[in-house]
Amino acid sequence: MKRFTLLLVALLTISFTSCKKDASKKVDEEKAQKAEEKAQEASKFPKMSFEEEVYDFGTITAGETVEHEFTFENTGDAPLVISNAKASCGCTVPNWTKEPVQPGETGNMLVKFNSRGKKNQQNKMVRITANTEKGTETIRIKAFVEPKKK
Repeated sequence: MKRFTLLLVALLTISFTSCKKDASKKVDEEKAQKAEEKAQEASKFPKMSFEEEVYDFGTITAGETVEHEFTFENTGDAPLVISNAKASCGCTVPNWTKEPVQPGETGNMLVKFNSRGKKNQQNKMVRITANTEKGTETIRIKAFVEPKKK
């Protein structure tokens, strides 16, 4: 009888330990799968793809205000959000799409340049802060400013 009891206890111990290991293994696999899914989501970024990154106004007259609308597409895997856009000079003012741009959709960045007080070749840069992988994108405008004819 003692042997039978010891044998029964040994069998029960082995089977409970085995079940515990299987359950533990399953939990570990689920955790690993969730971690992998999170890593894949974290690796998804929006991407700003501009039709053009530089626009040349050509020759303009001093005092003239010109503008150009840059169009971009979100060619990434997540919604694109522009949080800020700053020009390299106060004479250049950017205005952009404020809503998130979904993957495959387009947005705009309107850039106005006031040439008052400027002369000769002008090159201005707009630095865009967005949730892209790089975090910043850059577009440029340029113009040759002639003095007003008297």
